[in-house]
Order: sequence, then C-alpha cells, then structure tokens
Amino acid sequence: MAASIAALCADLLSETSVLDHLVGPLDGDAWAAASAAPGWTLRDQIVHLARTDEAARLSATDPARFVEMKTEMSRDRNAWIERIRRADEAKSGTEALGLLHEERAMLVDAVRNLDAGIHVPWFGPDMTLASSLTARIMETWAHGQDCFDALGVEHVPSPTLHNVAFIGARALPNSYRAHGRPVPDAGVRVELEAPDGSEWVFGRDDATNMVQGPAVDFCLVVTQRRHVADTALVARGDVAAEWLTIAQAFAGPPGQGRAPGQFLRVAIAQSMEAKSLETKSPERG
Repeated sequence: MAASIAALCADLLSETSVLDHLVGPLDGDAWAAASAAPGWTLRDQIVHLARTDEAARLSATDPARFVEMKTEMSRDRNAWIERIRRADEAKSGTEALGLLHEERAMLVDAVRNLDAGIHVPWFGPDMTLASSLTARIMETWAHGQDCFDALGVEHVPSPTLHNVAFIGARALPNSYRAHGRPVPDAGVRVELEAPDGSEWVFGRDDATNMVQGPAVDFCLVVTQRRHVADTALVARGDVAAEWLTIAQAFAGPPGQGRAPGQFLRVAIAQSMEAKSLETKSPERG
C-alpha cells in the first residue's frame, strides 16, 4: 500500500463526513442513547474520537509531550480515562461533534506536509505517520459503526474501507501481544471480497493459513464490532482460526468485543416488531 499523506488525510475527512451525516442532525436526547460499548453513549463515542485525534497530533508534532501523557496514563489507566471523561462530560452532543471537527482539522493541518515514513509514538508500539493516520480512519469507521448500530441505521461501506482492512490484516502481531500470547511464526493470507466486487488480498502467496470472506465482515471482526461467529468469514488453518477470535486492530489492552448472536438477536427482534406493526389494523392501532 503506497503511503500518501494527502490521500490518507482525504480518506480521514471522507470518513468523518459519513459520521457527520449520521449524528449531525441528532437532538439532545438522542445523543444520550447507549451504544454497544458498555457505558458509552453516542456523545462519548464522538468525544473519544476527538481526544484520540488530539493525541495523534501530539505524537506527530510533539513526541516528548505525548510520551509524558502516555507515561501518566500507564500509572493508572482507568483513573486517567476517567479524568479525561470528566473534563468533557458537560459538553452536549453538538459540542462534542464540534470538538471532533476542531481536533480533526488541527490534526490534518499539522501532518499534511510531514513525511509519511516518520515514526511516531503511540499507546501501543511506535508506528509510521502513515499508519497513525490509517488508524484514525479505522477508529472513525469502528466508532461510527457503534453509532450506526445504536441508531439502527445501515452502515453502507465507504470507499475508505480498504484502510480498515489493511490495518486489520497488518495487526495480527498486535492481536497476539495484546492478549499476552506469543506471535505465531506462520503468516496468514487474507482474501476479501470488496463492496464493489473486486478482491483485496493481504499476505504471502505461500501462506498455508488463510482468511476469506466479505471485506465488511473482516473489518467488523478486527475492530471487534462483531463476533466472528456472526459473519461469513472462513478460516483455513489453526493460526487463522485462532487469530479471528482475538483479532484487534487497535492499540491497548484486549477489548471486550461483541457476544455471538448479539446483533443477530437485535435484527430478529426488529424484524418481528416490524411484522407486528404491519399486521395491526388501523382501528386497533
């Protein structure tokens, strides 16, 4: 994947626009809706994106300051997260979205003329600036998925989805390290059907372990927005099968993920409710 800061910035802003169209029209009460992430409202999802944009900007422009922040967080991660949350808890949903726009614009302005290959610190391993921006796209898509799920709206794949698949395929070592497991020697080849019908392939041709299936399903699994059992992904080989149970494209400790059947049950309930409404007569309501 040829790294272009200009292209990655454009993709990040494009994915931001998708999220804007979803949450921009929300009123005050709607922002308080619970998302699939336990304890997180829609407003919390947006604030999280804004504050991680701020961290990404610092990592690229003031690495020493970022490392100080990372060190502070490592002393007591939960206390640090709670302090950050309280700093923004008075913001309305509209104000949170405004904060995201502000932080995202500052991030793009700060990095657009930097070299894609420079290394920047992060909460996980250090990475290139190109990877950092790709991670911002991935997180925007993933937390956007939480918002789409909470509002019961279909998340139509955008052209930026390739970035999510790319970083997800590259994150196999991170998935194992996050779970305290040794990184396997065997590589995994990933063959995905893109939304436009083309094929996205990651990994070596001679890999004996393979993951195949829809690109959207793969992206949902590596961002832990769906359990692999609720997707059409097929794993060939022990390493591939194990990886899909712990896949994690984001930095930090293992996420809670989603339960098997969690969204299937929601879809069934919504379908039954819709059928019930259709069968009611106008007189009976």
